[in-house]
Amino acid sequence: MTNTDTFPILTLKNIYKSFGPIEVLHGVDLEVRPGEVVALLGENGAGKSTLSNIISGTILPTSGEMTWQGAPYAPATPREAMDAGVGMIHQELLLLPHLSIAENIFVGRYPMRHGRVDRREMERRATHGLQRLGLNVSPRRLVQGLSTANQQLIEIAKALTLNARLLILDEPTAALGGEETKLLFEQIERLKADGVGIIYISHRLEEIKQIADRIVVMRDGEKVQQFDTADVPVRSIVEAMVGRNMDQMFPALAKPAAETMLEVRDLSSALGHFSNVNFSVRRGEIFGIAGLVGAGRTELVRAIAGADPIAEGSVLLDGEEITPRTPRAAIDNGIVLVPEDRKLQGVVLSHSIEDNIAYSNFEAVSKAGWINKHRVRRFANENIAKFGVKGRSNQNASEMSGGNQQKVVIAKWLARNPRVVLLDEPTRGIDVGARSSIYEIIHGLAAEGVAVIVVSSDLEEVLGVSNRILVMAAGRQTGILDHTEANDVSVMELATA
Repeated sequence: MTNTDTFPILTLKNIYKSFGPIEVLHGVDLEVRPGEVVALLGENGAGKSTLSNIISGTILPTSGEMTWQGAPYAPATPREAMDAGVGMIHQELLLLPHLSIAENIFVGRYPMRHGRVDRREMERRATHGLQRLGLNVSPRRLVQGLSTANQQLIEIAKALTLNARLLILDEPTAALGGEETKLLFEQIERLKADGVGIIYISHRLEEIKQIADRIVVMRDGEKVQQFDTADVPVRSIVEAMVGRNMDQMFPALAKPAAETMLEVRDLSSALGHFSNVNFSVRRGEIFGIAGLVGAGRTELVRAIAGADPIAEGSVLLDGEEITPRTPRAAIDNGIVLVPEDRKLQGVVLSHSIEDNIAYSNFEAVSKAGWINKHRVRRFANENIAKFGVKGRSNQNASEMSGGNQQKVVIAKWLARNPRVVLLDEPTRGIDVGARSSIYEIIHGLAAEGVAVIVVSSDLEEVLGVSNRILVMAAGRQTGILDHTEANDVSVMELATA
């Protein structure tokens, strides 16, 4: 536990922030002491990122005061904050794909020798940072092509090399599996022992109980509650975040129909990511896929969706072999995929909501081969209302919260009335309120007789939404568990088999 008598390393008093006429922070107070982890929680739009960006020098507050180690603190740039000893790991990956891992870790602060970049020292220090997080990869490798989880670990390694006195971690485990998260937590404990203060932002409430010393909850730009310990019921935290009682996070599971909708037989990846996978999904069933990062979960659903090549095996729909070799073939057969990375693969950020929804539904918004703008808007508005998207149809996707971007991705595919829906990490980086509504959408699909497959690194989530769970380890299928026999122990035993 943290020493409450320690003088705060960072203090915020009465912080306000406005963007034009819109006030987004309303008099926020915050303290962080050396060697403690303060969990900063709240729904998307609560003001967490704005507050973090003020502390890290990305934006300036409208009014209020900050002190750093007892002295006035007002960084005008991220460089000023870094020089003071403040490091931030952003939720959105900020790596440069065409540079090496080592170059990304030290970009803007390369170790120098005799006026030139000391590549040997840079790669040595990069290797040390990567190994601390269990990532055994050459520092000379380009970032391009690395998995989302490995890129996240590189961002964390980058922050660890700053030797910062305060670290802000924004959803650091969103793309990580159990083993990677465990290694990160071990590093956080070491940093705490060295007197580093940490602001930890996460939507994974169970991990907050493992890592945090105190919890600060924000809602609508205000600090609404503080818990002086992390040993707080999840329900209490959620109710503080959303401002209302939450009866339960996951809707009750319905019993699926007896007939099989989708069947996978002896499926193997042409790229070697998985082999000999067999399972079936019934009409109206929610079928979970669990496993550690690198188990082959994402690659499996991408193969079923025709996005990754298949070496052997077959995919059957209603007993008919349809094994899709392209995404178009899968879509034409009623199989759609909501991908893991919504920003890179799900939406076109610079385009409007209505255009994003239309891109997957040209048949519904065109006439004689011509796109009709009025049809696009009407079609988009119908689906915005149906799936609870908070936004205007002509609003750019980049202006929306992560939860609403995810709802747009879901809406554009569900508007096609698919028979099979594949959801890869459907709530990654999404707040509790938006999670609840996405779970309701998933259960609504099952109630309509759709076969739903959910891939998730969040063990609580995959246990909560699934009728049955397929567990994978290192590209192998290690077991299928019924909801009644699945728990965190039984799943993890199979995931590490």
